Amino acid sequence: MQYNIHMTVTIALNEPQAGYLHEPQNDVTDPGGNIRRNDLLYKGILEDLFDDFLRFMIPNADERIDMQRGFEFLNKELEQLFPPEENIYQPRIIDQLVKIYTRDGKEEWILLHLEIQDRYSSDFSERMFRYFIRIYDKYQRPISAYAILTEASSIVRSNIFSLSCLGTKVDYTFNMFKMATQDEAQLENSENPFAKVVLIAKAALQGKALQEHARDTFLLEVKTKLARHLLSQSMHKNKIRILINFLKYHIRFTDNRNNTIFEQRLDEITERSTTMGIEEQIIDLATKEGVKQGKLQTAREMKADGQSDELIAKYTKLSIEEIKNLK
Repeated sequence: MQYNIHMTVTIALNEPQAGYLHEPQNDVTDPGGNIRRNDLLYKGILEDLFDDFLRFMIPNADERIDMQRGFEFLNKELEQLFPPEENIYQPRIIDQLVKIYTRDGKEEWILLHLEIQDRYSSDFSERMFRYFIRIYDKYQRPISAYAILTEASSIVRSNIFSLSCLGTKVDYTFNMFKMATQDEAQLENSENPFAKVVLIAKAALQGKALQEHARDTFLLEVKTKLARHLLSQSMHKNKIRILINFLKYHIRFTDNRNNTIFEQRLDEITERSTTMGIEEQIIDLATKEGVKQGKLQTAREMKADGQSDELIAKYTKLSIEEIKNLK
């Protein structure tokens, strides 16, 4: 069976966004003084966790898509269809065309359309319809459209656009996903890494009513709690690293000194982290034990040659007590 899947994903942002994996160098400040953070944050997390994104949005994704064959992002193919915005203060558009493979070996494409905007607008549904028309006209394939809203408001937004004229009618309905209304307990209990993206996005909206200092103090505790949660997950370490980076730059402090405090806490948590698998722990322990045995053997040979305990300790980094107890 062949599946033709195109997916339009619109991300509407009310909360300003941070840079992805590093501090943004090209943020834009609007006339009101607010910083529009680097829109590559969500683009990057979707690319890195694309398989988890599909599983989160499509319950039977593994039955339809061969995840093991990976994905190829074909962004250049869309440059003519969706040219960059010329006005830097207008919502910027990021488009991604992704090549996937179905379970029966067929090559298919999933189209991601990410629209970054500062606030929900009344013509949102109409714009979704316009993009649907442009995409369908270009590719002539079925399109599954998802609007992902990261705004703080829990107000229900319309996911329908209708047109009618003299007996002709079009009703366009797309999937609507609001991060603000997702259940935190379910997100915490979920094993899907993209659920953690939603959890972090929800956390970034907390404390908005607080004053700057109080908000920073509150978010520092929230961010620390999330870091502990992420590092306790039994998922691939690389995905935990990706999520930790997303956490770092998505939840931002007004006072940069809190970034230093968080990094210190993160170092402490990491040292106590239980994310290392049993096999990795065994290998790590065996490696350390092998190094220790090598030092002990060197110490025995130096002691047999009549070297002082102090000199042996200097070169082997063993304690004087360990050297005295050598047999």
